[in-house]
Amino acid sequence: MNEAYRLDTGEVPLLVSMPHCGTALTLAVEAGLNDAARSLDDTDWHIPELYDFVAELGASRLQAHYSRYVVDLNRPEDDTPLYAGATTGLFPDIDFDGRPLFAEGRAPSRTDRDWALEHVWRPYHQALAGELARLKQRFGYALLFDAHSIRSRIPRLFDDRLPDLNLGTYEDRSCDPALSRRLQAVCQAQSRYTHVANGRFKGGHITRHYNDPQHDVHGVQLELSQRTYMQEAPPFAFDEARADAVRPLLRTLLAEMLAWGEARYGRRG
Repeated sequence: MNEAYRLDTGEVPLLVSMPHCGTALTLAVEAGLNDAARSLDDTDWHIPELYDFVAELGASRLQAHYSRYVVDLNRPEDDTPLYAGATTGLFPDIDFDGRPLFAEGRAPSRTDRDWALEHVWRPYHQALAGELARLKQRFGYALLFDAHSIRSRIPRLFDDRLPDLNLGTYEDRSCDPALSRRLQAVCQAQSRYTHVANGRFKGGHITRHYNDPQHDVHGVQLELSQRTYMQEAPPFAFDEARADAVRPLLRTLLAEMLAWGEARYGRRG
């Protein structure tokens, strides 16, 4: 256990990362947020609860504690933009709708942000890198599933309604193309949820930085529309009936990653 994250280690070569599920705030951020931003709209709400089956699969799970409004764990440390269109940065000052997060003159100071980088961003990434290294050492390869969610309609970021399932493989640079095809086939085999691969979301910093197929580390990002499992407006309530409907598909995606890994590398560890 760490102040910045919770890591539960597993017994199979898969790590599920949840970098945007946290809601904890530093004193500086809490004091500076304006009234509209205090609802933390851009949180990947209820992701740990939605993926409550991860331990049953034997996979590792890394869960963030702090809100992305403190520091965004899925952005590079140097804050290089990941997308050409509208986005938010390492230290967000606007929300997904383009509205200011902080009251006039109340944004965190450089010192506050340096603290967040050192005590929130770096510990999470050290834990992520360390767990992938442990899995690769034990099994000879490692699989990474970066679990995200987002409101289905955000006009500033995308036109119309977002597909329900948005797989990102950095245009198949973050995993073997055969794994990408296998996961897309899972999505295509069902008719309840819309899906796309490498659409608006191709994978953030975690997907792009840690996965290295040529050295047997393969990963994907899933940006899941929140309409599939929760209320998309405050108080952002979890919808158990919707969650129960989408969980089997999420579980199948993770199981397919494990099955592909075993077929590709054989049973190890």
